Amino acid sequence: MSTSTLSRLESGKRKPSLELLLPLAGVYGLLLDELVGTPPIGDPRIHISPRKFHGQTILPLSRGAIGVQAFKHIVDGRQTPKLGSLKTHPGFEWVYVIRGRLTLILGDRTMVLSAGEAAEFDTRTPHWFGGADDAGVEYLSLFGPEGQRVHMKS
Repeated sequence: MSTSTLSRLESGKRKPSLELLLPLAGVYGLLLDELVGTPPIGDPRIHISPRKFHGQTILPLSRGAIGVQAFKHIVDGRQTPKLGSLKTHPGFEWVYVIRGRLTLILGDRTMVLSAGEAAEFDTRTPHWFGGADDAGVEYLSLFGPEGQRVHMKS
């Protein structure tokens, strides 16, 4: 690399290309990420803080600020819906039963999902979830507040 090229890089009069950055990183004994100031990647683990809510434990499995949110639900026993407990809100939800049996009320339909079964629906439809029997239930849910659906590439 010529002295004039180095001078222009240092003064900001020239933008560095990859072919200039690699030798500079080697000269200074730095990784390319360190040389260009790439932000560090944070800890990707989710630090789960269980929450008790209406007779169940809910474990957030995503940071959930925006986009699709993931949760694990643990219900200790049978639950029955109370008057006015069917909820509606914008979005789309997907549930998967890990253990036990889950009652899902969706509009005017009531169904029981067993371990290994899944359901997905538009949350503008009145809905409610609960343990179907005294053994309790564990299930996963994915919720997209903007109406995102689960997609798989073929």
